[in-house]
Amino acid sequence: MNISRLEQRALHVLALGGLILHEREHGSKVTSVTCVTREGMILSDFDLTIFNRLRRKRLIESHSGNPYRISKRGRISVRAQLDNQGA
Repeated sequence: MNISRLEQRALHVLALGGLILHEREHGSKVTSVTCVTREGMILSDFDLTIFNRLRRKRLIESHSGNPYRISKRGRISVRAQLDNQGA
C-alpha cells in the first residue's frame, strides 16, 4: 500500500497511543480534526485531507462516535521509526 510521509507520521503517533479528535456538522460530515499525541501535543501538519485518506484506506477507525484510533490494518501498514525519546 502506498502511504505518504505525512500519513506515516500520523500513523506513528497513533500507534504510540495518540488519537484523532473530530467534530461533525449536524451529525453526519466530519468538519474538523485534530491529531493528539499520547502526551497531549498536537500534530501540526495533520489536516482533513490526510484524515480522509487514512479513513478511506481503513487505516483508522472509530467506534460509537469515540475519537479515531489506529486500526489493525493501520498497525500492520505503519513502518518502524526511531522513537526520539532517550533511553
